[in-house]
Amino acid sequence: MRHATAVSILALLAAAPAGIAVAQDGHAGHADHAAHAAHAAHASHQHQTYTAAQFFETTSVSLSTAGGYAFSPDGSHVLMNSDATGVFNVYAQPIDGSAPVALTQSTDNATFAASYFPNDGRVLFTHDQGGDERDHVYVRNEDGTVVDLTPGEGLKADFLGWSADGQTLYLTSNGRNAEAFDILAFDTTSLQGRVLFENPGGFFPSSVSPDGRWVVIDKPNTSADSDIFLVDLQGTGEPVLITEHEGDIAYGSQGFTPDGTALIFGTNEHGEWNQAWRRDLATGAVTPLIQADWDVMYVGYSWSGRYRVHALNADASTDVTITDTTTGSTVTLSGVPAGDLGNIRFNDDETTLAFSVVSDTSPADIFVADLATGEARRLTHTLNPQIDESHLVEATIVRYAGEGGVMIPGVLYRPHGASAEAPVPAIVFVHGGPGGQSRRGYSAMVQHLVNHGYAVLLANNRGSSGYGKTFFHMDDRAHGEADLRDIVAGGQWLRDQDWVADDQVAVMGGSYGGYMTAAALAFHPEAFEAGINIFGVTNWVRTLESIPAWWGAQRDALYDEMGDPATDAERHRAISPLFHAGNIVRPMLVIQGANDPRVLQVESDELVAAARANGTPVDYVLFPDEGHGFLRRENRITAQEAYLRFLNQYVRDLPQ
Repeated sequence: MRHATAVSILALLAAAPAGIAVAQDGHAGHADHAAHAAHAAHASHQHQTYTAAQFFETTSVSLSTAGGYAFSPDGSHVLMNSDATGVFNVYAQPIDGSAPVALTQSTDNATFAASYFPNDGRVLFTHDQGGDERDHVYVRNEDGTVVDLTPGEGLKADFLGWSADGQTLYLTSNGRNAEAFDILAFDTTSLQGRVLFENPGGFFPSSVSPDGRWVVIDKPNTSADSDIFLVDLQGTGEPVLITEHEGDIAYGSQGFTPDGTALIFGTNEHGEWNQAWRRDLATGAVTPLIQADWDVMYVGYSWSGRYRVHALNADASTDVTITDTTTGSTVTLSGVPAGDLGNIRFNDDETTLAFSVVSDTSPADIFVADLATGEARRLTHTLNPQIDESHLVEATIVRYAGEGGVMIPGVLYRPHGASAEAPVPAIVFVHGGPGGQSRRGYSAMVQHLVNHGYAVLLANNRGSSGYGKTFFHMDDRAHGEADLRDIVAGGQWLRDQDWVADDQVAVMGGSYGGYMTAAALAFHPEAFEAGINIFGVTNWVRTLESIPAWWGAQRDALYDEMGDPATDAERHRAISPLFHAGNIVRPMLVIQGANDPRVLQVESDELVAAARANGTPVDYVLFPDEGHGFLRRENRITAQEAYLRFLNQYVRDLPQ
């Protein structure tokens, strides 16, 4: 399916920690009463707990990149990623449901599928080195040999798409200039490449039109303002601004229509929500396409354009609609469990649809459906069969009052059996960002903690995406202030529930959420019994000065939101936990990857040393083979075991 993401949200430090799943493109109708019904039903049988290893023996799967060919040329297989071996590799999954065939066999670097070649059995895939995020793009030939299309030291490359005739492959690479991604075009027969578009800097290539004439590029100006430029490769080849405006308005390209006549883009120009609009390439006329009272996450099309797919970010769930544009009717799928649809991919002749489904209690599984009948078949079963799904917990959406009466949305997981007579400990989990969002969907990390009796509140503090642009920008240049107090208020909201043990509430988060955790311990030292900081920023001065070169203009947008270290170092120092570590008196667990290019290891090293100097109990787990987010199963299990052991010791006060 052809599509790109909508207006990008500035969530640059939002990589998922061990076990947290981030929802993609999908649908679900989650009824909150289902969670309460599950609690009632569960009371009738004995609860069983499972180990971290059992939760992480659940396999993670996803289909290949949007914009690529997910189906093999003969339609018999779909291309997917799986960590069945403990490390992500690329597989060909037969659509008859038989066992997948491994196409890569990496034992160290997480490897991800990009696309089949359109007319033969070759496959494109990517991987970095130990989590350093410097991906290269590779071709796996039909005989199993591998060619690096983007060789070189220190560069970062990615798959971008195909020409309509399948004769040209488009990639991006910053090999020429570390701060700018060029678009490279490769002949699919010879694999000879050339520079299609040389990025002058400050732009992010989005897509190439099906006929190869147009290139669309995005330019973030600030965290609230961005533009779209078109490049006519048959004209001057220079970027032309097509989103002239005044004030703070976000625009982001979502790709060209399959017939090459129009560009689809997202914008919040017309209200609180990101909407999808259509721009005619010949006339420049702009017309609305999808408007709703939630953000439009993306718009995509099948190969001919017959089917249009769009998704809404509806209160932390993804609501997908598939429309047959020839009739205007909505495609209805049968045989699909309740959950979020994602990874929606069409085969070449648009007779078959592949997609994933994920719910709160079930990880993503791959399905295929006959588009004529809508009948779907499951191809994978990823939940560990040792786990009884009825022992897991359906989430509910809650809201609580933050500072100034601002209502803070949250996703709440309440353990089975929690009651006023049997109150449970609780955790406020903070997402990454700044500007991320905690969403519904399966998380081995969360379900393991809930399974062991911990309530988990995934708090979407002010500054989170998904709730309108006003809410999103409430924390601009005020991080660690009211947004942090929203997290403290979440802890108090938990304490106010009669089924929560009010002296057993912890805070936890990854990346920017790790910063918020450390900041809570440093600036609100009595607010939580303990904290788990997963690769969190501790020194904003250093972090903002060490942003990787390939972030380019996104770095400027981050500086706009967070403040420029050249001029705002004093405020950055004031909100950095490292410089206030003397206030940390409650126990802290720190988890870090040694190869993290975003939050350097030194950030955690120094905070651990400073907090220990207070006599504060601090546990530290360092993974030498991980970056910003843990991709190796063995490391995710180690981290998860550390979370539970730490919480049991310092929050629940269980015997060790």
